[in-house]
Amino acid sequence: MEEDGGNLKGEEAFKKTRVPPWTQQITLRALATSFVLSVVFIFIVCKLNFTTGIIPSLNVAAGLLGYAVIKSYTTLLKKCGLLRQPFTRQENTVIQTFVVASSGIAFSSGTGSYLLGMSPYIASQVDGGNTPINTKPLSLGWMFGFLFVVSFVGLFSIVPLRKLMILKYKLTYPSGTATALLVNSLHTPKGAQLAKKQVGLLFKSFCGSFVFAFFQWFFTAGDGCGFSSFPTFGLEAYSKKFYFDFSSTYVGVGMICPYLVNASLLLGAIISWGLLWPWIETKKGSWYSADLPASSLSGIQGYRVFTAIAMMLADGLYHCIIMLIRVGYSLSLQYIKNRATSSVNAQDLSDGSSNEDYDKRCRTEYFLKDQIPGWVAVIGYVVLAIVSIVTVSHIFPQLKWYHVLVAYVIAPVLAFCNAYGCGLTDWSLASNYGKVAIIIFSSWVGLANGGIVAGLASCGVMMSIVSTASDLMQDFKTGYLTLSSPRSMFLSQVLGTATGCLMSPLIFWFFHNAYTIGDPHGSYPAPYGEVYRGMALLGAKGFSSLPKHCLELAIIFFVTAVVINIVRDLLMRYETKFKVYRFVPNPMCLAIPFYLGGYFAIDMCIGSLILFWWEKKNKQKAKDFAPALASGLICGDSLWSVPAAILSLAGVKPPICMKFLTDAVNTKVDTFLSGAS
Repeated sequence: MEEDGGNLKGEEAFKKTRVPPWTQQITLRALATSFVLSVVFIFIVCKLNFTTGIIPSLNVAAGLLGYAVIKSYTTLLKKCGLLRQPFTRQENTVIQTFVVASSGIAFSSGTGSYLLGMSPYIASQVDGGNTPINTKPLSLGWMFGFLFVVSFVGLFSIVPLRKLMILKYKLTYPSGTATALLVNSLHTPKGAQLAKKQVGLLFKSFCGSFVFAFFQWFFTAGDGCGFSSFPTFGLEAYSKKFYFDFSSTYVGVGMICPYLVNASLLLGAIISWGLLWPWIETKKGSWYSADLPASSLSGIQGYRVFTAIAMMLADGLYHCIIMLIRVGYSLSLQYIKNRATSSVNAQDLSDGSSNEDYDKRCRTEYFLKDQIPGWVAVIGYVVLAIVSIVTVSHIFPQLKWYHVLVAYVIAPVLAFCNAYGCGLTDWSLASNYGKVAIIIFSSWVGLANGGIVAGLASCGVMMSIVSTASDLMQDFKTGYLTLSSPRSMFLSQVLGTATGCLMSPLIFWFFHNAYTIGDPHGSYPAPYGEVYRGMALLGAKGFSSLPKHCLELAIIFFVTAVVINIVRDLLMRYETKFKVYRFVPNPMCLAIPFYLGGYFAIDMCIGSLILFWWEKKNKQKAKDFAPALASGLICGDSLWSVPAAILSLAGVKPPICMKFLTDAVNTKVDTFLSGAS
């Protein structure tokens, strides 16, 4: 039966639609679609990981593409008279959950950060700690094992609290709510018409982005060749990393990210590459040796990496502490408010009172219908934690069993705090908890005992638990608002996580064989590999690893990041008339260009300008179609990396090198060529 949307809102629009049992919400066609889309999205996330490490929300694209694929399939079957089960919003939610879970593993797997930081190649770029006990050669075998034993534990850590978080505390989970609103909208007549136009635009932008990336490939026959090396603002600005590199991916990312993020990135590039690094370069021979290679952490690269680390750690620590305080304060208020209520049960939540609206009664009924027993979660966490303790300490002998045990004792508390905080603010601090774990465990183990590898491995353990816990709670919120069963949400999250654990290392290996991942001057610099290793080195070795006056600069930027956050929070709380807090930069975004430069920030700001112009012309159309256009740009440009990598592995090189030289260098080249002829 088709949904009768009309002008009805909420569950009234689906009153005549049968809600299938959870076993029919997870269908073979949904799983097949989810797997294919997961592979696509993992490629996208991996490419973003290996370039700048900035990952936008891909929920809208996952929901739209899942809807488009299944809707096309079911429409065709219906015309042929073969359709047995109509496409429901619950099935759409399963697909979206599966895809986002798998692509989330592509980020938390650390193939562009902590795992890559263990590799001898990244270690060779970082002075200090480049010893066998502080490195681990990458291989598919142990990467598969590590991801499979650490990625599922977080799912069981938060399951028993789903009713508490969603029904009792009524946390909003903005991303989960937005995803549910999108899915609900797609399955009404009006939403289906809009979705058809959105998918059409997504497909057109995908094709255009893919073709443009293919066109650019012809001009990249050597290093520093092609449109990505175009000196847009002149060769001097190009040498300072200020240029537009014609990346459709980051133009699309800029359209999705808030204006403040893009502006902060550009400001960070101007402060570092425009002012700070040119000044420090005048100290060559005084602060650091003039004979050091550009990539040495004892030279200019050390200032770039460790000032960025200082700001990232400050931002991470600040938000972790503030979030813990906020969670504690909110829980105390909830306790005072509900001290007469000792537990949450079905009768308390769905007693059918006249004051309870129809939406709440429906959603609560279906949310409580398919229970996941608490003992299953407890046993699952304990068993998986024991397996993980044994396996992780075997894969990384530097990280002893008691280190991993401590991580698993602490992790559920942090997972709860992260999931609760994410429900309040929509901000997951998983990577921040991981960075704190790096410092703690690397200093605990010590440099001589392999503290760098131990710190990086502990980061993976902590990130996996904390990240998957908040992601699952977001999915439960989406399921609550779409009448999807908690069991179908949990199972689709498990299947998506398994797919991510399987495909992320394989896709990383594909890139790894085709390109040099982690080369600062290559196509895929993977900046977080060196940054995370730098954090582990700082924890294991201490401040002696820093070049001259780098500690003072790091302290200045650490304090600056804390002050910026304090100012922004105070303005948000007490200044409401002009909303000045909207113009206070984000310290984490300020820090990222310190290492990479400003080229991707320029791409993202162009995306912001496109969105700004579009909103000025027609705000509603921009709101409806900008995410679809941006998703197509990201998907098309990112997926060109697949045939490009295959061509590279096959030894096929582009026919042309487009490179730009100064007049003086060009004269020398002409003279040399004329002499040679």
